[in-house]
Amino acid sequence: MKKRILGSYGLEVSAMGLGCMGLSFGYGPATDKQEAIKLLQAAFEGGITFFDTAEAYGPFANEELLGEALALFRDKVVIATKFGFKEGKPGLGMDSRPETIRAVAEAALKRLKTDYIDLFYQHRVDPNVPIEEVAGTIRDLIKEGKVKYWGLSEAGVQTIRRAHAVHPVTALQSEYSLWWREPELEILPTLKDLGIGFVPFSPLGRGFLTGAINENTKFDATDFRNIVPRFSEENRKANNAFVELLKSIAWDKNATPAQIALAWLLAQDESIVPIPGTTKLHRLQENMAAAEIELSEQDLKEISDAAANIAVQGDRYPTHLQNTVGK
Repeated sequence: MKKRILGSYGLEVSAMGLGCMGLSFGYGPATDKQEAIKLLQAAFEGGITFFDTAEAYGPFANEELLGEALALFRDKVVIATKFGFKEGKPGLGMDSRPETIRAVAEAALKRLKTDYIDLFYQHRVDPNVPIEEVAGTIRDLIKEGKVKYWGLSEAGVQTIRRAHAVHPVTALQSEYSLWWREPELEILPTLKDLGIGFVPFSPLGRGFLTGAINENTKFDATDFRNIVPRFSEENRKANNAFVELLKSIAWDKNATPAQIALAWLLAQDESIVPIPGTTKLHRLQENMAAAEIELSEQDLKEISDAAANIAVQGDRYPTHLQNTVGK
């Protein structure tokens, strides 16, 4: 697989990463451990070198899984993990106090079976801890060799600039896809200005843009999408217009809707590295193949123009989680 450089400081990763959350958390029951290890190792064998996890995925189980699965080729992969929630549980709120960041780093090192974290993100902006204090703590961890690079997730422009002024930010991880293009307004220009890479999560709209979900789909009782307004039965029916758009383009390219959605993201900028997640080997292979699809300027214009005329129905988060996005 082709490689890309995240940010201006030399962090080289595969052009597409793997979001590992769904193997342990968020989308129904956890995947069988041995099956999950097989999938992670197949990703590496297929050329993926960038793996995304967090203490909150489980909590803790996902980091432990990656630690075991990637141990044999630890020096050949880039592992990103995250701090920022009390006790690693999003429901308890944010906690980015310096002592917490340090404790999370030490615990993550043990779970990941490593002596350094390649990329350490603040999972969500903590309104109670100045971002300068967070950046200073990370700067110290980098000096100590425990962390190599750092990033932010779902942070706004002001926070990004303030953090970057204390210690250069390598990457921002936020949602970005054909059906969530808000980052194009302010975030992407700011990242370009500062030389920060961009890692879109949910690049396939939490699975919706694959075409495998419709208004009749039933999610597991523990699946996060049950409480997401965008995934109500009525909204899924309306939002199918996005899938039909992708299908029409995919047909001409001998590709799948998911591959077109990922290829569109990759074509937006060389510093963009999406991290689609999956629990299925065939989906992993499908996603990886998207990195080889070339879209022309005309293709990109047609996709963007058509998508701009489709109004997405439903918020991307339930009301009680709307305030987790930073300023």
